[in-house]
Amino acid sequence: MTTKAANPTTANPTTAGLTAANPTTAGQSGTDVPRPVSPKAPGGSAGPVRRGCPGGPVARVPVAALREADSPRLGGLDRGHLRVLAEKVDELPPIVVHRPTMKVVDGMHRLHAARLSNRETVEVTYFEGSEKEAFVLAVEANVKHGLPLSLPDRKESARRILRNFPEWSDRAIAARVGLSNKTVGALRRDSAAHTAQPAVRVGRDGRVRPLSPAEGRLRACHILSRKPDAPLREIAESAGISVETARNVRERLSRGESPLPGGETPGEPGPRPGRPATGSQPVDLGAALDALKRDPAVRYTSEGRAMVRWLEGRIIRGREADLVMRAPAHQATKIAAMARAVAARWNEIAARLECRATGDAFPAS
Repeated sequence: MTTKAANPTTANPTTAGLTAANPTTAGQSGTDVPRPVSPKAPGGSAGPVRRGCPGGPVARVPVAALREADSPRLGGLDRGHLRVLAEKVDELPPIVVHRPTMKVVDGMHRLHAARLSNRETVEVTYFEGSEKEAFVLAVEANVKHGLPLSLPDRKESARRILRNFPEWSDRAIAARVGLSNKTVGALRRDSAAHTAQPAVRVGRDGRVRPLSPAEGRLRACHILSRKPDAPLREIAESAGISVETARNVRERLSRGESPLPGGETPGEPGPRPGRPATGSQPVDLGAALDALKRDPAVRYTSEGRAMVRWLEGRIIRGREADLVMRAPAHQATKIAAMARAVAARWNEIAARLECRATGDAFPAS
């Protein structure tokens, strides 16, 4: 009787991982696959996520029931290797099979060796993930044991994984296909024009990291504008940043500064030389408002004039803030929270306007 392998909780390649028995060694751990977890999340693991089924149940199935799948080998079967396996077919490890489709994940040479030896049945272990995940497992298995994949095989496998899992980091893919991360990076750049690139990368440790630090900071700013008292850990998890970065964003907003240090803008890894830091230069509010009023695009439109009136009512002039400083001491904390909430909202408006000026998209919360 066939024993059914345990199903994974989900087939999502970035949350479930690859679950299959190791086709060569019973009891050995399975495949490590990136799984997005928030940085330093409570109870989260900082190391690789083990999702394999150690040993896995072995079943015997008819050879005729197995189907051939896309192989990472561009040249197909190696006839010499096939003849060698056919001579010791009873000593070979179980074939790994994708249960939903009955396609061979790892063991095409073993399958053909069984056919060559006129065997009616073979031993298999089942893999329960998606077909895209199955291909990754096939590549890993062929890199780690058996007949080695050629360099063209590994490069083409990397290209396919980049198409299927563009969110995986270069290092995560390189570890699976047996290439350097620089080679995978070059392949990614070549394929970028044909594959949409996500704004995050899932690393070998399973953590999600934004490509641009500015993206995470702007998300944190957006969260703080809606929930100024949100815990730092909650902000960090929602924005995909570290707790320390969330703390820095909150502190910058409390000082009335931009959440982006050093003039960063979305899509940039850091400050651009020669560019003034956003929010760090003093602004003459009266002069800026007068210049706005003189702009014909503002002056001669009803929306423009309404915008100027709205801004005039919200600019703090001279010593106007002294009035708030005379508030009763028992209300100081509440008013301070209101001031921070308003500052966070203004910083979000500033960030959105900066994105509009540079043509970048403001990240969704």
